[in-house]
Amino acid sequence: MSAPKVLVVATSHDQMGSTGHRTGVWLEELATPQYALLDGGAEVTLVSIKGGAIPWDPRSLPAKAGEGPGEKPEEQQKVPASVHRFLSDERVMATARNSPALAGVDPGSFDAVFLPGGHGPMWDAANDETLARVIGSMFDQGKVVAAVCHGPAGLVKAMQQDGRPIVDGRRVSAFTNTEEDAVGLTKVVPFLLEDRLKELGGRFERGPDWQPFAVQDGNLITGQNPQSSELVARHVLTSLGRAV
Repeated sequence: MSAPKVLVVATSHDQMGSTGHRTGVWLEELATPQYALLDGGAEVTLVSIKGGAIPWDPRSLPAKAGEGPGEKPEEQQKVPASVHRFLSDERVMATARNSPALAGVDPGSFDAVFLPGGHGPMWDAANDETLARVIGSMFDQGKVVAAVCHGPAGLVKAMQQDGRPIVDGRRVSAFTNTEEDAVGLTKVVPFLLEDRLKELGGRFERGPDWQPFAVQDGNLITGQNPQSSELVARHVLTSLGRAV
């Protein structure tokens, strides 16, 4: 059996609104699924929306963890082993420093797409027409569409062939309103992701704040927060026929 191919699409946005703080990918949400997928026998191709260097939220890095609001409360910003593995993996880091642009890849050659979070996607993934087309097309083909935390911002413009949002009528999760409030960014983000998914017809589900929670509805897999990153990846592997 050939290895299933997973397209991972990272944000290219590095500014937290008008606060002057940097954002980007919350690295745990890229590193943990990346290695879960690789170790589970999948092939992973990392791209970003614009191409070039992928921005990291500095608070998701070892040197800056706990120094301000991010995707976890400051006191919980412990850096997992997957992040250290990612940062010391020269092959992966070379791609992250000069990633291909999403527009330059053929989504038809992939079996699944995965969207990591970080607050960056709230600005670019939520509004990118190319990403919306890729997600909608892969969803309509029955391919796996997965996202975690703020990654589901990349689903909000994605439509099915019949013009309905792909989340309409589907069980879905994402970073919750209470988690956004807990990190003090409710008034900074352009919209509340939980509210937007509900407005689009999503049947929003959640677990307790800061606890792993993921939901699968057909070929759509979504996770609530950084702690859900590995759980989402495991659902992806199972859907691709890889036992975990």
